[in-house]
Amino acid sequence: MKRSSASRAWHGLLAAVVFASLVIQITITATSGQDQGPGGVMQADPAGTRFVRLFGFFTIESNILLLVAAASLALHPGREGRFWRVLRLDALLGIIITGLVYATVLAATDHPTGAGYWSNLGFHYFAPWWALLGWLLFGPRPRIERATFAWAFFWPALWIGYTLAHGAATGWYPYPFTDVTQIGYPAALRNLFFVVVLALACAGVLRLLDARLPAHSPAARVPTQRAPVSEPPPVRPTESHPSPGN
Repeated sequence: MKRSSASRAWHGLLAAVVFASLVIQITITATSGQDQGPGGVMQADPAGTRFVRLFGFFTIESNILLLVAAASLALHPGREGRFWRVLRLDALLGIIITGLVYATVLAATDHPTGAGYWSNLGFHYFAPWWALLGWLLFGPRPRIERATFAWAFFWPALWIGYTLAHGAATGWYPYPFTDVTQIGYPAALRNLFFVVVLALACAGVLRLLDARLPAHSPAARVPTQRAPVSEPPPVRPTESHPSPGN
C-alpha cells in the first residue's frame, strides 16, 4: 500500500471514530434533559444551557479540531498552509493533553455507562493515541516552525479565559480541577498553570520530533527529471556546382 493511501485510511478511520463519538455525545446531551450543574450536581437544565456547557469542555473542542484535521488529511495527506499548520498542531496538542489529563486526573472518578461509555472510549482512549501514532507514521512533516508553535497557544489561552469568565458568571466549571466554587481561585489557577506547563512540554517535544524525524508528505509528488533531448544538428544548405560542359 502506498504511503498516501495508508495515510488516507488511517486518518479516515480517526475522523470516523471521532465523528461517531461526537454524534453520540450530542444525542445524549439533546435527549437527557439533565446535566451536571454547578458543583457537579445533576439537575434539569434547558437544552441551550446543556449545549453551551457541552461545547465548553476542552475534550469536545479538541476532538472537533481533531475531526477537522483528520478529515482534511484523509482527503489530502500532504495538506499545507499557514492556518492549517496551526490547526493541525492545536488538534494534536489538544488531544494529547485531553488523553493525559483524563488518564491521570479524571478517569478514577468518571464511570460513564451505556452510549456514554462508547463516546468516552473514542474521546479519551482511542483518539489521542491513534492521532499521535498517525502523526509519527505519516506526518506530514516538517510543519511546526516558530510561528506555528506560538500561534498554537492562542486557542488554549482563549479556552482558559472563557472557562474562568463563564464560571464566574454562572458558577459552572467543566472540570473539578477548574471549579473555583469548590477549590478556590488559587488552587484552580495553579492547576491550570500545571496544564499549561504540560502543554508547553508536549509542544516542545512535538517540535523537536518534527525537525528530527524523517520528512513525510504523503501526497507530495516529486517531479521526475526528463533526460535532455538532443537536438539534431542543423542541416547545411548544399552548394550547387555547374556540371561539366556548361
